[in-house]
Amino acid sequence: MLGIFSIVTTEILPIGLLTSIGSSFTISDGMAGLMMTMPGFLAAISAPLVTVATARIDRRLMLCVFMLLLALANFLAAVAPDYWMVLVSRVMVGITIGGFWSIGAGLADRLVPAEQVGRAVSVIFSAVPLGSVLGVPVGTFIGDVAGWRTAFVVMGVLTVGVLIMLLLVMPPLPPSRTTRLSVLRGMLRSVNTRFALLLTFLIVLAHFGTYTYVTPFLEQVTHAGSGLVTTFLLIYGVAGIAGNFLGGAVVTRYPRAGFGIAAALLAAATLLLPVLGGWKIGAVAMLIVWGVAYGAVPVSSQTWFTKASPDMPEAASVLFTASFQATISLGALVGGAILDHTSPSVVMTLGGITAALMVLAAWSHFARRLTWSENARS
Repeated sequence: MLGIFSIVTTEILPIGLLTSIGSSFTISDGMAGLMMTMPGFLAAISAPLVTVATARIDRRLMLCVFMLLLALANFLAAVAPDYWMVLVSRVMVGITIGGFWSIGAGLADRLVPAEQVGRAVSVIFSAVPLGSVLGVPVGTFIGDVAGWRTAFVVMGVLTVGVLIMLLLVMPPLPPSRTTRLSVLRGMLRSVNTRFALLLTFLIVLAHFGTYTYVTPFLEQVTHAGSGLVTTFLLIYGVAGIAGNFLGGAVVTRYPRAGFGIAAALLAAATLLLPVLGGWKIGAVAMLIVWGVAYGAVPVSSQTWFTKASPDMPEAASVLFTASFQATISLGALVGGAILDHTSPSVVMTLGGITAALMVLAAWSHFARRLTWSENARS
């Protein structure tokens, strides 16, 4: 959980520092959004390649290697003389995400008794909203007080601490099931797996196409100062933690309903934000709904992939990570292009429409399965 917290915080740290980094290198907010695009694309590529290439190596050792790479990436970003060096550091972040998340997200069943696996998965994925509730607001605060480079130094030090803890606490984890490319190709033939890919694509595209640029929205539409933006992001993160555990509890028993409700809430929040976000209270209310909704998304998506391939948890994590991260990149890229040519409000509206499409897809799938079930009984 701490490893994924470090990764998530490093990955989305530029969201809170976007305008500061952009002005430092004299680039647009859309161009600065490449800091979110680069890690996602590299993670999508590295998730299957690195996991397969290291399939016979102790998983604990690989987690430590990825934490070391993440620490180096943070320190490189802190001293980068130009924007392109920052992007190189983000490539390193992407490789770390693909490898660590693919391995770590599927380890719950090896670390706890069988009856506690569901709770363990929720704990692991609580790192995602924790990265928002602690990482991004604190990083934004540090950036405001001491400069954005200091925020990356702090993240580098934290990552070194997590590396030391992994070495001291994590037991040896020899590979139990070797993940091969043929296994991944076989999983893609499953209708359930392909549908999990579709739902993940739509909801993550909707979220990161909008959330990447929530700071420009709050500054330009809500007219919030830097201190207030930090507070708003903190409130969003607290709501995300609640959403993570609520989603984990619901999706284990009702996977379709849980995922669909999360998408519906996210759609409502992003569609209403341009309408209500001109008022600070309206912006806060929508960020709370948004946080609860997105907090449930990672655990819901991972659960869908795992249920689609229950005998291959690491392979399921690889597909989950690759699809999730590729869509993060695409969302940040598309959102940045739209932002540079329109406005933050248009970005939010289009993201809400995309989330609504995910709700329709989930409902259509549920209705189709219900019809099949009734026909089978007849």
